[in-house]
Formats: sequence, structure tokens, C-alpha cells
Amino acid sequence: MISFIKNLIRKEIISNRSSFDKNIITKKIINNTELKYFIKNFGNRNKDKIFYVIQRLDGGGMFSNLNYIIHHLKISENLGCIPIIDMQNFPTKYNEKNIINNQLNAWNYYFEPINKFKLLDIYKSKFVIITDNKTNGQKEFDTFKNLNQEHYKIYKKQIKFKSYLLKKTNLFINKYFKNQKVLGVHFRGTDMKTQERHPFPATTDQITNLINYEIRKNNYNKIFLVTEENKYLKVLKKIYKDKLCFTNSFRTNKSNIFELNIRRNHRFKIGQENIIDMLILSKTNKIICTNSHLPDACKFINKKIKLIEINNGNNSKNIFIAQFLWYIKKILPKFLGGFDKLTKV
Repeated sequence: MISFIKNLIRKEIISNRSSFDKNIITKKIINNTELKYFIKNFGNRNKDKIFYVIQRLDGGGMFSNLNYIIHHLKISENLGCIPIIDMQNFPTKYNEKNIINNQLNAWNYYFEPINKFKLLDIYKSKFVIITDNKTNGQKEFDTFKNLNQEHYKIYKKQIKFKSYLLKKTNLFINKYFKNQKVLGVHFRGTDMKTQERHPFPATTDQITNLINYEIRKNNYNKIFLVTEENKYLKVLKKIYKDKLCFTNSFRTNKSNIFELNIRRNHRFKIGQENIIDMLILSKTNKIICTNSHLPDACKFINKKIKLIEINNGNNSKNIFIAQFLWYIKKILPKFLGGFDKLTKV
């Protein structure tokens, strides 16, 4: 696929070396078994450069998007293009209508720019490749587990979290983790219970059984909890009391937190809280979790951390059945298809 695009780019440059017609936007769609691209001519700027615009209109959660960006950065590097992340003209779930931190591009809410080029200049440039927002089944987009050492080098080189996020992370770690052996817990709830094709989240029994086992076996004296569901926080606070620590992230029992309109800049704050929770969780000794991008991101940035991953299988492909199946399996005994309280790890 990469050699195919390289040849196409080479032909385009040679055939247009004299000049592009600035009144015509060249639209070419590359259809193949992998990814789809749009090749554009927006004007006469940057005649000697090829830009690779990475977009994920709507997109997924924070770390699904980050996984997506990292793999596209690798593709862009292999092609010899200049990568541009555009979450302004192609907004994600985290975009606000107003300016945040002097930015309209949601990528720049949380991360430092990956290069000096501005979006305004890109869309006046002569040769611009724009990605589709789909993954087309390419496994590297599915999970951080499918990324390799080259992806990690790109992450270390190009992905820089904003300093305010690192500051908030370090303040929490210094307050709660000092001289402690910390067990991380990522306890998904809300919409994860009803998402078709997605991994089933854990039950409270599964999570607490594993926490109790790890405390007995490995003498953890602190638990750091990441959950977006209020009920789960209340249950674990009641059981583990002062052992439990957590950030003041937004939590609810509703199924879609992005659709709630209960605080200013809610979508931006969800992303901010997600990142801080992930960075803190990556500093724990071990993480109990289910299959999810957030703990996978922790493992990607901290190779030493160990994940204890609960495998409950996947929800139905049928969107209607998926709304009820988790709740049914939760109450059924194991021999009738219910979840295993002792968990499959």
C-alpha cells in the first residue's frame, strides 16, 4: 500500500511540476483493501512539501484516537510526508465550540503541536493527502497491543502532553503514591455494558475478588481506581475505605457522558480527566482491568507494568440484543452462560 501511494505521489509531482491550476481542487480517491485517501491541491503554498492530514471525524474515545494518530504518524513517516493532525475542521467527541487554551484544534487542547505548520497554511498548499476517518480493519488501529517498537519511538519523539496535565498528574502521585505499593484498577461501566461487538466489562464481584486476591498475595496498601460510573466508586469506597484513592473525574450512571450538558466545557474536561487518569494509572505497580484502550495505553507507555485483564468475551453484534445481554449474563449462573465470578484472566 505504501509503495503504491509513493508511486502515485511521484507521478503527481512530476506531472504538475510546472504548476497546478489553482482554480481546480484535485480530488483523487485511492481505493484499496486497506485505507482510503483524498489527494488535494488547495493552492500554491509549500510547493516543495507533501502534507499528510490525519483526521478522525467524530472518532472514538481518547486513547482509541491516540492509537489511531500514532499509527498514522508511522504511515506518514514511511511515506516521507509531513504529518498534520486536524481536529479543528474534523471535530472529535472532545471538541468544544468555543476556544480552549487559545485553540480550536482539539489535539492542541492536550498535546503540544507535532511541528511548526499551521492549518491555515496547509489548506492553501499544493499537495495535501487527507486520510479517511475509518480504520478499514487494519489491526494496528485496533489496540496499542498491535503497535511495535517503531510506533513507540514515534510516540516518544512526537507525542508530548501539555505541561498542565503533567503537573496535575505529578501532584496526585506525590500526594498518594509516595512510599506506597499501589494496585491500579480500571473499572469500566456505563455505555460499555451495551456497546455491540465490544468486550463485556467486569462485574463488581469479579473486580473485588481480584483486588482481594492481590492485596492478600502481594500486600498492596493503596488502590488507585479509574471508573466513569458513580455506583462503582461508591461500592469500592465502602469496601476499601482509606486504601482507595481516585481523582475528581466526572462520573455518572448515564450511558453516554458526552451528551450530558451539566458543566462548562464538559467535553474538553472529559478528555483532560481521561489523560490524567491514564498517566496516573501508568505509575501503579499492576492494573486490574478488562480489554480497553486506557489500560492498553498505560502498558504502551510503561512497558514494565503488568495487566491482569478480565476476559468476559464480547457483546452481541445485534444492537438490540447488546442493550440487555450484559445484564442478563451478570445474574445468570456460569453453567447457564453467566459470567465467571472467579474470572478468566
